[in-house]
Amino acid sequence: MKRVVMRRAIWESRHLRSYGRCFSQSADACAAANDVNTIPKMPPFEYTPPPYTGPTAEEILKKRKEFLSPSMFYFYKKPVNIVHGKMQYLFDEHGRRYLDALGGIATVCCGHCHPDVVKAIVNQTNNLQHSTILYLNHSIADFAEALASKLPGDLKVVFFTNSGTEANELAMMMARLYTGCHDIISLRNAYHGNAAGTMGATAQSNWKFNVVQSGIHHAVNPDPYRGQFGSDGEKYAKDVQDLIQYGTCGHVAAFISEAIQGVGGIVELASGYLPAVYTSIRKVGGLCIADEVQSGFARTGSHFWGFEAHGVVPDIVTMAKGIGNGIPLGAVVTTPKIAEVLTRRSYFNTFGGNPVCTAAGLAVLRVIEREKLQDNAHFVGSYLKERLNALKDKHEIIGDVRGRGLMLGVELVTDRQLKTPVKVEILQVMEQMKEMGVLIGKGGFYGNVFRITPPLCFTREDADFLVDVMDYAIAKL
Repeated sequence: MKRVVMRRAIWESRHLRSYGRCFSQSADACAAANDVNTIPKMPPFEYTPPPYTGPTAEEILKKRKEFLSPSMFYFYKKPVNIVHGKMQYLFDEHGRRYLDALGGIATVCCGHCHPDVVKAIVNQTNNLQHSTILYLNHSIADFAEALASKLPGDLKVVFFTNSGTEANELAMMMARLYTGCHDIISLRNAYHGNAAGTMGATAQSNWKFNVVQSGIHHAVNPDPYRGQFGSDGEKYAKDVQDLIQYGTCGHVAAFISEAIQGVGGIVELASGYLPAVYTSIRKVGGLCIADEVQSGFARTGSHFWGFEAHGVVPDIVTMAKGIGNGIPLGAVVTTPKIAEVLTRRSYFNTFGGNPVCTAAGLAVLRVIEREKLQDNAHFVGSYLKERLNALKDKHEIIGDVRGRGLMLGVELVTDRQLKTPVKVEILQVMEQMKEMGVLIGKGGFYGNVFRITPPLCFTREDADFLVDVMDYAIAKL
């Protein structure tokens, strides 16, 4: 323990000795970040991680290059070796603390190693790690019941999977079986997974291989920032009707969309779009699929599910990431009538509904409710968005601030009028923020959008620190 404390003290002495401290915790006080001799101070956190005696970052990187797929990539010129996590913070091999503003890509909702979730996992593992859904076990049934209670209407039949990609694959197959149609409409800039069917629904060339992807049509993206119709959702919706009339036989299997595009750069769909599109799709016998892999489980703050902000009720809802706080778990929830299609043949998933995973999922739901994390996501997220908008007024490089709750995006541009995406600047800012103790994500088609999706236990003090650090890093440009 002493060694960890000593390591941290040495690091702080080495990196902070020439700087003053900025104690500002409000928008009015954040002007101190203008001073190039001042860096923000991370909020206090009364916790010390256990000593780390494992391999170094260099040793892990060497092994990773030799034995793991070359397609894997990582952030930062010098990747961070994360060895421990606690709530909204992560710790590296030297015991240095980082504020986690990415949350494992919108996955950690309750907080890293939340004691209640850990306890549920350990207890279930001690009793039964795995059997099969061919036997009875209360864990899967209890979680399915609790999950169904969080959804509107007749959405109450649950199929468990292992990931968001797998959930979307299953949802698309069910829609095709139920309707007897093959065509599915997705959105440009969407990301729904990287398997055969979901890669077709994904609409960014960065994430698509040259393999067969049949029956998918990509509609104009209702992007309020870059779209041709601004925030007028109904105008964008007309393109879906055109696709039905000119690109299909007049009937479709489904329309699939995220309420807020995550990989696409935290793009919230224009108001009025989903109600209009859902109406068009249902008129031709199609189903409406809501991909809640990133925007679900209270992350948007205003609602438990992203689609609820648009006043619609889907026919199928897919989810993953936040559902298990990091446990590999996904789900498809639909109506009893649609669920019947899988009885035409045998549908089976060896690990879908694993007792350890579903025990973790139930614990996550209970923590979200008991600790009022949805309310926290709303209040802290709204405050953070206000501060980020104030930062936009200060720095011309910030073209747009968007999103909802604790699913926010900050788009960087070199020209606000032309909306020209930055290239290397975002990497420079990320590196600077990492050096000051903030880990943040990036995305968007051009890779120029900061993705802010922290654990839902994020505080106002964390929000202030994040913005002050971003302010400082951008000023250094």
